[in-house]
Amino acid sequence: MSKTYHHGDLPKALIAAASAIVEEAGVEALSVRAVAKRVGVSPGAPFRHFASRDALLAAVAGQAMERLATAVEAGQLKTDADPLEQIRMIGTAYLRWVAEHPTQFAIISQRNLVPLEGTARKQNDAIRDRMMALLTMARSHGHLRHDADPAAVLLSCRALVYGLSRMLIDGHFPEWSPEGDPLDWMQRSLDHFIRDLRPGPGQEAGE
Repeated sequence: MSKTYHHGDLPKALIAAASAIVEEAGVEALSVRAVAKRVGVSPGAPFRHFASRDALLAAVAGQAMERLATAVEAGQLKTDADPLEQIRMIGTAYLRWVAEHPTQFAIISQRNLVPLEGTARKQNDAIRDRMMALLTMARSHGHLRHDADPAAVLLSCRALVYGLSRMLIDGHFPEWSPEGDPLDWMQRSLDHFIRDLRPGPGQEAGE
């Protein structure tokens, strides 16, 4: 028996091994056989817990989504910040996590590859709902431009961080930004977007 996991922890060990393979060599390198070899079990052992490669990949995506949700939650430690600042903090945490875990992001961002289900779906929805609540609060507190529709702003926020993240993992930054750390330019773009949501001089705040 493999010494890489304790009795009863084989599913956890398989997910960890699958995650490591994806991080090291990409989704294309993932196979049930490769995972079994890394953990040190027979090729058929993983099938007692995961019916297929896709099921194992879904488990990896679920773990990645959990880690992203944890990073986003940790990014909101300043609970006294105003709503738009909290939105910025969510975006910052998201972008930093993507920069540190590009392959895991590639998995959870491609719904045609791995549909989000179960807990992963709930965690994704929780982030969206939290952002919507903050934008609604920003409008009611006068922090949001009067002509800004919270629902449209929410979609724009998602499009911005998702688009920047895809640009990063797809290697587009050398073509579209000056030299320097891509994460720094991603942050600057986010900060610029948040600033433009606030009422400017002579502008009426949202009611």
